[in-house]
Amino acid sequence: MKASEEKSFYSSIQFIIGLCLIISSVIFSLAFYSSRISTDSISVTGSASQEVVSDNAKFSGDFSRIVKLSALKTGYDQMAKDLVVVKDFLKAQKIEDKDITISTVSMQQNYDYNQNVSQAEKDYTLRQTVEISSSGVAKITALAQATQSIINKGVIFSVYPVEYYYRNLPEVRVSLLSSAVADAKKRAEEIVSGTGQKIGALKSAASGVVQVLPANSLEISDYGTYDTTKVNKNIMVTVKAAFTIK
Repeated sequence: MKASEEKSFYSSIQFIIGLCLIISSVIFSLAFYSSRISTDSISVTGSASQEVVSDNAKFSGDFSRIVKLSALKTGYDQMAKDLVVVKDFLKAQKIEDKDITISTVSMQQNYDYNQNVSQAEKDYTLRQTVEISSSGVAKITALAQATQSIINKGVIFSVYPVEYYYRNLPEVRVSLLSSAVADAKKRAEEIVSGTGQKIGALKSAASGVVQVLPANSLEISDYGTYDTTKVNKNIMVTVKAAFTIK
């Protein structure tokens, strides 16, 4: 190799090495800067809750008759009489008509796999549902407990558990969000209290799912929950917040 070519070769090597050093320095600087950014903030989860009393209740029930195919007309006539008994009961309980929803009569064939279906006359179940939604929570609770009087009159009446709701949930959720952020900041301050640093401004915040739990319950769900079995409830919200560190 000639002297000039050898000199050019070593110059190229030096250039490549120098370029690699510059790139490495830039990468290190960016990594250091990124590290500084990640340590200049802290993310914590805060929560807030409020106890409420349900302001709406839903009552559901149905009455039915099982009849043969040849006695469908008689069955429908009996259902009409049962409906009169149910309406009289609701009127006696002072339930307003605007709160009552009564379905039409549905008909469903019953199957008995222990019999020869081709030879036996088919049975049908006639069913009619009743739903009541009212702000009179105590009245609806008492109504569900008094339905035995309908059964005593020969009506085959089934009652489902009363469902309790809180209609102002959206408003309460909004009011709890600020309290949850304040709780998150307090937790962040406790975390950095021993480091000599202080919590600065809020960088970001994301609300979690809403939990509507029975009073004194901690059975939360990752997807949120809405208890309808209890009158007294506890509404809880969470917020994941990020704060700067000074």
